[in-house]
Amino acid sequence: MLHFSGSLTRLVGELKKLPGVGEKSAQRLAFHLLKHPSNIEALAQSLLQVGERVHLCSVCFAITEDDPCWICSGERDSGTICVVEEPQDLLALERSRAFSGRYHVLQGALSPLNGVTPKDLRIAELMQRLQGGEVREVLIATNFTVEGEATALYLTRLIKPLSIKVTRLAHGIPVGSDLEYVDAATVQRAVEGRSEL
Repeated sequence: MLHFSGSLTRLVGELKKLPGVGEKSAQRLAFHLLKHPSNIEALAQSLLQVGERVHLCSVCFAITEDDPCWICSGERDSGTICVVEEPQDLLALERSRAFSGRYHVLQGALSPLNGVTPKDLRIAELMQRLQGGEVREVLIATNFTVEGEATALYLTRLIKPLSIKVTRLAHGIPVGSDLEYVDAATVQRAVEGRSEL
């Protein structure tokens, strides 16, 4: 990269900071932008607008331009709150159209090894939301990782004493897969979580 111009080198350096973008991908993106100069201004404007306008909802901590967000201010079931780790998890659930309640975004998961404690997450705000007596169920939709499972267990222990139903996303065999190719832990969880037909 030493033989590129300073501004191109800086652009590649900034693009490399994005998750999943290495040196080669950053170079490809930079050269693509150079081939299509009209895209540069549009991209720059979009980035500036996101930085200026997008913030966290003061209720659920999802990403929004309005406060409260469209989910919190809409006519969703306020008696059910789905707890997710990150805003993109909320988007995945919304794409499925399977959940009609409200959300709470923790902005991460517990990870003592990485120094992420309950104080670093939006757990206190969740507990405050649950105090009103309106919430009947909390669906914990954290990821099925060590950190996600630890977070789910921690939240369950906090919420259960409030006499609120606590549920967890089901996990098991993916649709369209063959049992012979599924790992043993997934099969075990699927058997343990089986439901009556």
